[in-house]
Amino acid sequence: MEFISIVEIIGTIAFAMSGALTAIEKDLDYYGIGIFAITTSVGGGIVRDLLIDRPLPASLENPLYALISLLSAGFVILFYAHISKLAKMLQFFDAVGLGAFTAIGAEVAVRTGLYQWFVVVTLAVLTGTGGGLIRDVFAREIPYVFRKEVYAIASILGAILYIIVFRLAGSQMALYSCFLATTLIRLYCMEKDVHLLKVGKVTME
Repeated sequence: MEFISIVEIIGTIAFAMSGALTAIEKDLDYYGIGIFAITTSVGGGIVRDLLIDRPLPASLENPLYALISLLSAGFVILFYAHISKLAKMLQFFDAVGLGAFTAIGAEVAVRTGLYQWFVVVTLAVLTGTGGGLIRDVFAREIPYVFRKEVYAIASILGAILYIIVFRLAGSQMALYSCFLATTLIRLYCMEKDVHLLKVGKVTME
């Protein structure tokens, strides 16, 4: 198994656990927890595959990732009291997942013959952040990627690096460069508490 495939599985677990935790916080039943876990982990990839007109989304063609998501949800249910205390570790794995799915999204775009930079970046970011966005919409929250956190920006920068490295050194090097850059940017911003600027509210007197 290739390194990126292992990382993709780790990312799937992290995203699924994130979805399951959100569902539990929203007081959903076991079915809802499972749906949130699957949606968070594979939702972005499904939307991506629908956009590129793939006959069957990859996560439906290979049910492994849905199964991993359900097992992750079950793990969260069983050990919720302990997992909820491991927020820092979950954030780390979430950053790894963001890097993996961003790189895979960019790779899918190129393999499909879509070399336009805007398309590559869009599919990469959608794959990396789409599941979490859908999760937050289901949970009736402002999507995490729209807040001050450096999340989608890390994905965008990683995707841009993918394009540059792809033209210089090919897809394999681009894949790993994108993964590492996206993950490290996200981890650095978490560690240093770096956030995007927000527009200050004007109060009417």
